[in-house]
Amino acid sequence: MLKTLLIQPEYSEKFRCIGPACEDSCCVGWNVDIDKATYEKYQTIPAGPLRVLIDANIVRLQAGPDGKKPLGFARINMPPSMECPFHNAERLCQIQMEHGESYLSHICASYPRTTLAIDKLSEMTLTLSCPEACRLVLLNPDLLAFNADTARQVDSNDTKSNLPLIRYFWPIREFTIGLIRNRAYPLWQRMFLLGTFSRRLEAVVRGEVKGGFPAMLKGFSGAVASASLIGSIETIPADLALQLGMVLSMMKLRASGGRLSPRLVESLNAFAEGIGYERETTLQGLSANYAAAYELYYAPFFFKHPYILENYLINMIFRKVFPFGVQLSDKAATPQPAKEFALLAADFALIKGLLIGVAGGHKEAFSAEHVVQTVQTAFKFFEHNSDFLVNAYQILVTKKLDNAHGLTMLLRN
Repeated sequence: MLKTLLIQPEYSEKFRCIGPACEDSCCVGWNVDIDKATYEKYQTIPAGPLRVLIDANIVRLQAGPDGKKPLGFARINMPPSMECPFHNAERLCQIQMEHGESYLSHICASYPRTTLAIDKLSEMTLTLSCPEACRLVLLNPDLLAFNADTARQVDSNDTKSNLPLIRYFWPIREFTIGLIRNRAYPLWQRMFLLGTFSRRLEAVVRGEVKGGFPAMLKGFSGAVASASLIGSIETIPADLALQLGMVLSMMKLRASGGRLSPRLVESLNAFAEGIGYERETTLQGLSANYAAAYELYYAPFFFKHPYILENYLINMIFRKVFPFGVQLSDKAATPQPAKEFALLAADFALIKGLLIGVAGGHKEAFSAEHVVQTVQTAFKFFEHNSDFLVNAYQILVTKKLDNAHGLTMLLRN
């Protein structure tokens, strides 16, 4: 029996929308689906200017030529500017102003929150594509503040599941979060250890570990505490050209489609300036600039604010239900912790690489607000594309980086 703390993202409950004061409205920049219940509610709105807007701009989704049903019921027909037609001159939702929050679609009312059911418990997470959510998560030095004496404890028998590893969900989460916060190791080494832990979880699933998960956890926790794995970590070199090349590949992967917001363009211009990007510059030349940006501006800033990137990873662990994935409750799914780690590592490599370039672009003026802007705009552009991480993972596979050696070269400073 394993006693452990039940750790959830309670900070999500503190989120409050700042409305028209927001520097990057969630009413601009993407498609918005309308659920069936909300669509039917809109049909009861009486004749008038708002009803005219609704009839002109909300369309039912139809099955495709192959007969495949759409995922949503209806959708707001966005103009070329991608600004919601219900977003009025005061930067507020006209539907909400006239009929109240209960008339918002589910996606509009819940954003940037996502609610998941884990072990019959409701858990709310935040997406960092919202500037205020991004600030709330990244800039809190004590994101997971809780009283260990009063925190709820659970044991492995509290989770009633026959799915592989699920009965150990809470001990796995406690260990994972604890590892990310363990500053006895540099952050890239913590990521290496998390990748190793993920692969050992898969060995448990395959029945290759004597004593199962409890024995593996005990042994691995001891190895982390004694630093006995340091030797194997240090044998893997850093490869800045590889890191930057991967970041540029992921950016190119997404840049072929989608409108760039002015805020994202600002961050990308700073990134390009920070790595000295010009058409004739070789990858080696860019890598030298990238290394200088890291040493001179990125590293000193995050040395003073180590919690920012830890918070980013912790929030991703909650959002992605790491290392199980959002398909946690799918009885037909087999956990793939190693793949989930590779996806997390690819995501982190992109954010870290962008921040290194942006730090180089702003030099001594690089600040927490630059971090928030870079993370938020990148998250909105990259993460909200359903195919992006799948394709980014395929790049890892193609380049043969989806393994301990390759991912460590990608993450090592």
